[in-house]
Amino acid sequence: MNLALAGMLAGMALGFAGYFGGFAAFLLVAALGAVGFVLGRVLEGDLDLRDLGDLLRSRDRRR
Repeated sequence: MNLALAGMLAGMALGFAGYFGGFAAFLLVAALGAVGFVLGRVLEGDLDLRDLGDLLRSRDRRR
């Protein structure tokens, strides 16, 4: 599945969640989609977990 099709499906899911479930459902679907995206990248090997740890550290600890 290419990235354009995945984006279209995610947009449709967000649209349906927002229409039928309200704003809270929209936020839930968006958060779960973001988590799924990151986990998918990690499992494919495109993203290293150490890269995510660098984002969470303060600037003083990065050195």
